[in-house]
Amino acid sequence: MIARTVIRRGLRGLLLVLAVAVALLGLLAAALRLQFTGAPAAWAKSTGNDALWLGHAWVDGRKTERDVRDLAVRLRGTGIKDLYVHSGPFGWDGRLNPAKYPNARNFVKWARAQLPGIRISAWLGQSLKHGLDLDDPGSRQNILDGVADIMKQGYDGIHYDFEPIGNGDASFLDLLDKTRQHTRLLSVSTPQIEPYPLMRPIARLAIGHDKYWSSDYFKTVVDRVDQVAIMTYDSGTPLQSLYGGYVVRQAALALDLVPATKALYIGAPAYHDQGVAWGDYAESVAMAAEGAKLALSDHGPRERYGLALYVDFAATEQDWREYAKGWLG
Repeated sequence: MIARTVIRRGLRGLLLVLAVAVALLGLLAAALRLQFTGAPAAWAKSTGNDALWLGHAWVDGRKTERDVRDLAVRLRGTGIKDLYVHSGPFGWDGRLNPAKYPNARNFVKWARAQLPGIRISAWLGQSLKHGLDLDDPGSRQNILDGVADIMKQGYDGIHYDFEPIGNGDASFLDLLDKTRQHTRLLSVSTPQIEPYPLMRPIARLAIGHDKYWSSDYFKTVVDRVDQVAIMTYDSGTPLQSLYGGYVVRQAALALDLVPATKALYIGAPAYHDQGVAWGDYAESVAMAAEGAKLALSDHGPRERYGLALYVDFAATEQDWREYAKGWLG
């Protein structure tokens, strides 16, 4: 009898927890759907300050000058001003092997000739989960040594993408501060900003690391860089309208945290291998563009604000059409 009573109480407790979880998910979905309403202003579109992540083939010798000419044809007439070219990754000890970017100098020369005014940054990073340890001073110094070497290839700047970086990570801030001695243009890919209270600790409990940064830590990082690109994909939202609302929320938060003197890029998913059944359906360049426009419409005009397309080697013709129609206007 006592055992059955304990079991019944346990089941009632479990059902209560499930009911609360479902209710909270419902509230979150409603909040995101509400964000994705209305029509963006006619002026809310590209100002010619967009970005594109480029794969490693551009600097490891696989791509030729002819490929760069073809890339230039693709990009002329778009708003893309910044190229983040994958030139790493760092080793587990933070060292950057020059053998990873043997064609970097040529790529920079060819791209500048074909696309005058383009900015080209070395996209560098590594996995921090069971990999590179940014808390180790020796590893951070190795990173800085690698940055100093690769800047000699003619890059305009450095674009960091370390994942996952926990909220409040002081070692990352130290690395940003010290990178300044090697480059005048510094940019970062960032996790998403905590959309609503308590979502950060809940997500951390579920996946074992921070998915979101707090607004305070995001602002602390922004203070140290010139450009920030929020990776507003892999959101987990199952519907296009919810993903669109998610982008609106991320962009709205970021617009309040990033000064107008710095570039803010909203990541747009030009790839199609998310690994979950609904991911490729819900997330698209079109929805990212619409969300970015709705947020901008509420905020007001902003010059240094754009989309960052991820990534060139996975982007389809449909992705490029959605960018042209949905963002270039």
